[in-house]
Amino acid sequence: MANSPQCLLVGSLEPYSGKSGIILGLARLLQQQGMAIAYGKPIGTAMNKAAAALEEADIEFISQSLELAPAQVRKPLVFLDEETITRRLQGQDQTNYAEALEASIQGLTADLVLLEGPGNLWEGSLFGLSFSELAAKINAAVLLVGRYHSPLVVDGLLKARQTLGDSLKGVVINDIPLEALPETKDLVKPFLEIHGIAVLGLLAEDRLLRSVSVRELAHQLNAKVLCSEEHLDLMVESLTIGAMNVNSALEYFRQGENKAVVTGGDRTDLQLAALETSTSCLILTGHAGPQPLIISRAQDLEIPILSVDQDTLTTVEIVDQAFGNVRLQEPVKVQCIQQLIATHFDLQAFQEIMAKG
Repeated sequence: MANSPQCLLVGSLEPYSGKSGIILGLARLLQQQGMAIAYGKPIGTAMNKAAAALEEADIEFISQSLELAPAQVRKPLVFLDEETITRRLQGQDQTNYAEALEASIQGLTADLVLLEGPGNLWEGSLFGLSFSELAAKINAAVLLVGRYHSPLVVDGLLKARQTLGDSLKGVVINDIPLEALPETKDLVKPFLEIHGIAVLGLLAEDRLLRSVSVRELAHQLNAKVLCSEEHLDLMVESLTIGAMNVNSALEYFRQGENKAVVTGGDRTDLQLAALETSTSCLILTGHAGPQPLIISRAQDLEIPILSVDQDTLTTVEIVDQAFGNVRLQEPVKVQCIQQLIATHFDLQAFQEIMAKG
């Protein structure tokens, strides 16, 4: 591409692997070394307008965190919503999106353009925007993020190497359980490097990065906030269901930290027990409201209470889904990922690889 800056396409083997966090942490490191950064997300993976609004908010959050001017940001060329997909399938949309991307990048004033790829290597193929098509069209270097599930993370990375060839410059293995770190360092990393895949970072799992704010839970649950609304930025790291006798509950509640406790609105005993342990919020189901003493105690402890119309099972399913689709929207998470990248990402090796082209 004539008159275009160097591009790094950051992708993943599956959605919610931590691409946004890696981009944010890496971009900050490069900015600290004096590099001018631009950021873009060629394809929006949201399937409806509400999800698209959240995705655009995430892009805005990254842009603001990196203090990028609007001219240094490229928003999605297309969203994978039902209407857009239908128009493409019917032949009504003949846009060459890959060329549109190339045109949008030309003329950017930056040392490096960081582009966030879709959720996996094939998403966007209908629009000519699959990962390999993106990399080829704009001659981008590729950094892949693989979320650790087991040592078989190597399967996906080896297949990606076959697909992407020399454009794959390195990988980051993310969300590694602490007990799996030695095996990942001693077995997985050397194996991948023998097969020509540079491992630039091994990032241990961090409960904070997989946490969800009380505010986000309240939004997902369409909950009514009964008290401590000014503390909705508290982070929730785990979910506990209160449905046992109070003697068992207290010991059970003590096992979790920074948790959300889901229990019936009429279970005053369990609510009190939860408030006396490390709880970030109470989520009350059913139509019975909490007693005044619960509201008073929660206010004293600065713990929000959410009231929902759903039953316990539905509430738990929604919260579980929120944990599975964690977004990077809190400053405390930004600080955490930047520290992880600064400590565990091989910036020197990355820069040497990028310098070779």
